[in-house]
Amino acid sequence: MRADRLLSLLLLLQNRGRMTAPELAEELEVSVRTVYRDIDALGASGIPVYADRGPAGGYRLLDGYRTRLTGLTGDEADSLFLAGMPGPATELGLGADLATAQLKLRAALPAELGERSRRIQERFHLDAPGWFRDAEEVPHLGAVAEAVWRPRALRVDYRRWRGEVRRKVHPLGLVLKGGIWYLVARAEGAESAESTESGAESVRTYRVSRILDAEVLEETFERPTGFDLAAHWAESSRRLEEMRFQGEAELLLTPRGLRLLPMKFGAAGEAAVAAAGPPDADGRARVVLPVESLPVATHDVLWLGAEADVLGPPELREAVARTITELAQRYAPSG
Repeated sequence: MRADRLLSLLLLLQNRGRMTAPELAEELEVSVRTVYRDIDALGASGIPVYADRGPAGGYRLLDGYRTRLTGLTGDEADSLFLAGMPGPATELGLGADLATAQLKLRAALPAELGERSRRIQERFHLDAPGWFRDAEEVPHLGAVAEAVWRPRALRVDYRRWRGEVRRKVHPLGLVLKGGIWYLVARAEGAESAESTESGAESVRTYRVSRILDAEVLEETFERPTGFDLAAHWAESSRRLEEMRFQGEAELLLTPRGLRLLPMKFGAAGEAAVAAAGPPDADGRARVVLPVESLPVATHDVLWLGAEADVLGPPELREAVARTITELAQRYAPSG
């Protein structure tokens, strides 16, 4: 809308001082010709905008002029909570609201605090997604977010490892974890492996990228009394971590293997190295590492290559030996 753009232009000039037409056009994502028209509109409405000629010229406001049009709309206030995450804010449809809210906030600050906020934004940046992984497609994130905000019931088609299901859920919140969006919702009816509560209605976690279709319904719902999204997520994550590890592997690691363990296994690897036994004459140390299922543990141990000897359990040792034998046969020279 043009009114929003004129306000953004005015706040840009107030916050940054002199700006050229190309700079304003880039910030507002419009053409330079549109900037010229908007500058004329501001002048016609009584805003003291002046043009400085020459190579260092540009547009500026009369010295001392400050607008008081800095009240935040509801969407802009909501978007401030995502001020450190412009990418996720855009995915939620709040990118423009976030930019406008930041301009209004900076315009309302005293000069010294406004300059400090600008320096912080220049020097610190949060990049939520992990390395070396393409961003997931989340075509239905907007609909899910709408259902969370309003709040409204949501009907989703969801892809699980056991097949697709259709379900009506009451969305309670969205969580961004490692660049992946998750929906926390109270589901009606069938039990699921994703369930975190027992009963006909349970709070579950859905990976938004696996939602095949989403329809926001007119049906409203009451949030569970006292439900705390952050606390629920922390408890759910803790439970999942406990369920993840089903056994232990006893390994004999070279010094390089000890260095690799935290890189591959994170906190579990760091704890295993910290509790490692004394090194033997060859510098190898015994560690006990929590592991998942046998196939996953086999893959993980093979990743360590010759830096690890499996001491136990016997079934893991046999699985690793069997896999190595199969690989040796596959890559053995022919003839």
